Amino acid sequence: MAVPKSKISRMKRGNRRSTDALVAPAYVEDKESGELRRPHHIDLKTGKYRGRQILEAKDDF
Repeated sequence: MAVPKSKISRMKRGNRRSTDALVAPAYVEDKESGELRRPHHIDLKTGKYRGRQILEAKDDF
C-alpha cells in the first residue's frame, strides 16, 4: 500500500489542485466580421485565421 513519506502542506496541495478549476471559455470579437470567436481559432463564418483565408467562407447564414 502506498504511504506518504511526509505530510503535504495545504499550500502545496492547493497549488496542485489550482489547475482543476472550471473556467468559462473566452471569446473575442473578430476585427473584420464583428462576430464572437474563440482566440487562436479559425473564424468559421469567414474562414479566416490571422488575416489569411484558410477555409471557404460559409454562405448559408
